Amino acid sequence: MRTPTTTVAVLTALGLTAAVAVTGCQEEPDPLADPVPVGDYVSRPDLSAAAIDVETFGARSSMGDGLVLLAPKESERRPGPLIVDNDGEPVWIGPEDRTYDFRVQKYEGEPVLTWWRGDNIGVGYGVGEYVIADDSYDEIATVTTRGIQRADYHGMTLTDDGTALLISVPTVRRDLTSIGGPANGFVLNGVVQEVDVETGKVLFEWRALDHIPLSDTRIDVQTNEKMDGTADAPLDFVHINSVTEDGDGSFLISARQTCAVYRVDRRTGDIEWTLGGSASDFAMKTGAAFAWQHDAQRQDDGTLTLFDNEAGLAVDDQSRGLRLDLDMRSMTAEVVTEYLPPDDRLSESQGNLQQLPNGNVFIGWGHQPYYSEYTADGRLMLDAALDSGESYRTYRAPWVAEPSDPPDLVVEDGTAYVSWNGATEVAAWRFVAGEDAASAEPVATVRRTGFESSAEVGDAAYVEVEALDADGQVLASAET
Repeated sequence: MRTPTTTVAVLTALGLTAAVAVTGCQEEPDPLADPVPVGDYVSRPDLSAAAIDVETFGARSSMGDGLVLLAPKESERRPGPLIVDNDGEPVWIGPEDRTYDFRVQKYEGEPVLTWWRGDNIGVGYGVGEYVIADDSYDEIATVTTRGIQRADYHGMTLTDDGTALLISVPTVRRDLTSIGGPANGFVLNGVVQEVDVETGKVLFEWRALDHIPLSDTRIDVQTNEKMDGTADAPLDFVHINSVTEDGDGSFLISARQTCAVYRVDRRTGDIEWTLGGSASDFAMKTGAAFAWQHDAQRQDDGTLTLFDNEAGLAVDDQSRGLRLDLDMRSMTAEVVTEYLPPDDRLSESQGNLQQLPNGNVFIGWGHQPYYSEYTADGRLMLDAALDSGESYRTYRAPWVAEPSDPPDLVVEDGTAYVSWNGATEVAAWRFVAGEDAASAEPVATVRRTGFESSAEVGDAAYVEVEALDADGQVLASAET
């Protein structure tokens, strides 16, 4: 457990006068007493967050703009959506839940947070819904698939038309004797739906079994006991893990279990071409072949990016980010850039690659508890390690928010502790203390240097704290 420690700079009306280190220590609870919530912060003892060790290899000014969004799961601390700054310090610690695909998107022209919540079922898929929250962290919508099993956690993409691209993994019966499985077999059919968020109307549906032969799967039903095609272990033959738009009329669909990316016509559902896998329409030039990949995206320059796991069944000794040039005349795929980890980091599952507006590339390492940022040409600029949990994907994005709830203020033994979970524009905290509200005067102004800040207020009967923005304007206040 981290002890809340904040190094504060105490300012007066005359300017910066001193730097004071303030440490608040929490006592360990008596194991014989009734359990009480104890987190990382005095002002919010119900909250804790994974500690993140950030190492940088270049100027911060050349890194991408925005905050980092991740969702540690199976964490010893607190699973759920988490926003941190460049130093790995929490900005927002979200609801405690097993969360996937937490990121910033746009809905009705405004930035929103989106994430999946639901239940894990079987090997590597889930049943649930996607939450859409505004810049006060209030839920404004949820969306899921319709007419079939509810949405899987492998990704939801919002479009400019107010629709959501969703994945579902219903179980269907199939004869699997052609691939060595049972005649009365069970298969997880990857299904893609485009759903109107407001009305829930399904505008497009695509079922993998209608277009991809069972023989394209890389899963051997005769040797894989977790997917042998029986009722208790259905064959996950494609395992769709991303659906994105590729121009106005097509989708890019990444399928892990076939090690392939498919371009699908939005109108007919036909596969226009297949990249990778056993049925590739492209000749893969040296180093271009990928395996068990995630998160296929078309970029503005026409290149295709993805996170190349190289593991499910191990193919290489490290995963990588990959940028490919697709020559549609010669039908060849060639490596433009690969983004390699600083060590032999092999991620058996999950992961993503995000193209940032400034040209940098941001990678979440999925099963491996790291995230990294690279220059466009592949030079490592930042590498961060989580002390607990792993995040399905990790993103960097600008995010400006002011929570609906006020700041939290606690005074213990003459020290005032304050935090405002999710506030992004707080530059400093002004502490006011006295016998009562009428007589209280400012006693310290403290720069915000982390999730929780603190200052000495003595034995004052009344304490108030004001959240200040970079211009010194009051955003919100709280009082004892």
